[in-house]
Amino acid sequence: MQAHDNNGVSPTPAAVVAAKRPLLKDLTRVFTAKSISAGTVAALFGCSGPALIVISAAEAGNLTNGQTVAWLFAIYFLGGLISLIMASRYRMPITGAYSIPGAAIMIAALSTIPFNEAVGAFIMSGAIVLLLGVSGVVGRIMRWLPMPIVMAMIAGALIRFGIGAVNAVGAAPWIAGTAVVAFFLSSRFIKTVPPVLVAAVVGLIVAFAMGAVQPAEVDIAFVAPQFTAPSFTLGAFLAISVPLAALVIGAENAQATGVLLAEEYRPPVNAMTIVSGIGGMLAGLLGGHNANIAGPMTAICSSEQAGDDKSTRYGATLVNGVLFCAFGLFAGAAVPFILALPSALIGSVAGLAMIGVLLAAFQHAFSRHRGHQIGAFVALVVAMSNISLLGISAPFWALVCGIAVSLLLGEKTLDPDTETTKVAD
Repeated sequence: MQAHDNNGVSPTPAAVVAAKRPLLKDLTRVFTAKSISAGTVAALFGCSGPALIVISAAEAGNLTNGQTVAWLFAIYFLGGLISLIMASRYRMPITGAYSIPGAAIMIAALSTIPFNEAVGAFIMSGAIVLLLGVSGVVGRIMRWLPMPIVMAMIAGALIRFGIGAVNAVGAAPWIAGTAVVAFFLSSRFIKTVPPVLVAAVVGLIVAFAMGAVQPAEVDIAFVAPQFTAPSFTLGAFLAISVPLAALVIGAENAQATGVLLAEEYRPPVNAMTIVSGIGGMLAGLLGGHNANIAGPMTAICSSEQAGDDKSTRYGATLVNGVLFCAFGLFAGAAVPFILALPSALIGSVAGLAMIGVLLAAFQHAFSRHRGHQIGAFVALVVAMSNISLLGISAPFWALVCGIAVSLLLGEKTLDPDTETTKVAD
């Protein structure tokens, strides 16, 4: 008789074999052209526009160059370390980074809150997430949530990447357009090279030919990190800690869990929450707003662009983790070079990498036999809206609204096997 886990779901044979194989021996198998290219694309996405948001927040708080470098070091190095630890431990593409919406809300927060109080709030936010992870509350909630509503939230939250690819073609038709064409042509005619890698290379060649690769003028000197002593205040706790913790759990971890489920992994939700809490506290001590499991990077690294064999896709997360750690170590020197890449190229390639995840999410969300169809639709449109209430972004409210509508209408699942999300303890 085949062994089952606590949710009554049998692990896939590939997952069982991968877990039993020694890690060092497994590395020779998981580093493929597809996993390396997907991990690189995820790193380029995470180290480009999002880094500029962090720099903007630092400028709003009048931080020194040393404090800005410390912030970047904290979130990128620790985010990369989370990737390396989680991928090695669970042999899944569980990818670390930081909350991009969290960095965005810091732009407004740091204009009124002193940075030493913000650092104390970063630490308290991590402590909140850690306590929720240790308690097991998040895991129990995720097991209770109906799969269609979770998948609809994922589709709504990540559809912006697909739309972003279309907008990128409109903004830079030669650079992004040739990348998109190269992606689909290589998908059709070239089976040995990852399409996302072909798209990135072709787009980069065109960008160089057009003179569109220009080093960015970013006022960050190559200086040593300057760490800030924390100060703990109630005002900063309410203004920063609470919404930041909600973003980590309700947006980042929920998205990462959803995309892993869409790709038929069984994510360890409580462990993901715990490591996000520890990462948040450590990042706070170093002067960064958080380091946690990240939704978009996990989506890229877990997609079919990272490999046809799901058991090898965690190689993309390992590649992403190494690149994130390197970026964090050399942030002061690396930022201008990363930002030299055309944003349209990065946006188009990131959108192309999301195709498989988005298809799986829509298929899981709106399959009629799964039920909860109106609740799923509500979750989809709320997640697409980019609404923000009480400092908490759309993915969290998408789950809340989808569940509320589904309960109000008394929606049920026609297939009991798909009623709740299947996650590990």
